[in-house]
Amino acid sequence: MEKVGDPYTLINIISKRVRQLSSGSRPLIPDTEKMGWADIAMTELILDKLSWETTEFINTAPVYTANLRRKYRA
Repeated sequence: MEKVGDPYTLINIISKRVRQLSSGSRPLIPDTEKMGWADIAMTELILDKLSWETTEFINTAPVYTANLRRKYRA
């Protein structure tokens, strides 16, 4: 968490790296005999072997508002 800052970003980084490892990518650290893919990914992150970019999401969808005032009868 100290390196990433956000738990959702941490989950996304680790899960993407696990997918890469499970599809055949080589580990970036030596001696991974008794480690699972998530352990390897977390160790790579801790040892600064992984990098990532954060992007700002800008919602460009139009915003429609409704008039929600109650109409009172006179």
